[in-house]
Amino acid sequence: MAFYLAVDVGGTKTEYVLGDETHELARVRGGTIKRMRTDANNASQNLDKALTELTTLTGVPMKSITRSCVGAAGVTVALVTDWIREAFAERVGGSLILVGDVEIALDAAFFGGPGVLVMAGTGSNVAGRTTAGHLTTAGGWGPALADQGSGNRIGHQSLRETFLAIDEDRTTTLLPAILDLWELPGIEPLIGYANQIPAPDFSLLAPLVVSCAAAGDAVAQNVLRREAEDLAHLARIVIERVRRNDDRPGWLPDLAFTGSILEHVAPICDGIVDALRRDLPSLEVLSGIVDPILGALWRARIGELPSVG
Repeated sequence: MAFYLAVDVGGTKTEYVLGDETHELARVRGGTIKRMRTDANNASQNLDKALTELTTLTGVPMKSITRSCVGAAGVTVALVTDWIREAFAERVGGSLILVGDVEIALDAAFFGGPGVLVMAGTGSNVAGRTTAGHLTTAGGWGPALADQGSGNRIGHQSLRETFLAIDEDRTTTLLPAILDLWELPGIEPLIGYANQIPAPDFSLLAPLVVSCAAAGDAVAQNVLRREAEDLAHLARIVIERVRRNDDRPGWLPDLAFTGSILEHVAPICDGIVDALRRDLPSLEVLSGIVDPILGALWRARIGELPSVG
């Protein structure tokens, strides 16, 4: 029997799935093995612990793996790729496919075919794959430069809009909610706290924005609406790039979503679709949220994608 290992390497955690030809046998979450985020010793310990847990759960020795697919950000960085290749060669049998995390997310949605994927969690990114198999992206430049519609940006913008409301003598339930979360006694301490270096984790404010918006707070609703519009703009850019690379008249790539914000914050997800369908009414959107590691498992099972030209 053939066994396949799928790995999704993140900056703070790593997801593992072990499967056979048709079934997922076990799933494990461990610490990061990305060498840009941790040292070699800690990465090795995290990898060993996860692989041991997979074997314990399934009885499958790692040396009996037929093929692995690892998706990771930073695959153009030798420190990342060299360590992964060496570490897996020592511990895991079979061949290794090493691709970007964007590719496995696209595979989970479109199985090697064309399409556009919007990703939004703590950060955000939009990626597309053309009919010829070429990748294109927009956004994803980090919190200082982009991350539209992300948890970090929603939180940061909520603070900006809260203080604009103060300037304009408007009330918002965001202010007392933020003060309560950060255990601050008033506006002056909040100003100092929000402007400190290093900055606080603005993404922690995102759930407050969602709850205040659901309760009818206009400031919070406006934050979510604008972030959805900004992320939709990036999606439109990628859709047009993918569309231009296909000679079918009127053809549109399908759209899919992944990430915690798009899974749990309906106003962002719905707002993106509404904004895009104003100009692209025939746009098809995949239901549900894509699980990127299933793209890595699919790729491990089929091997390298054939060249399309």
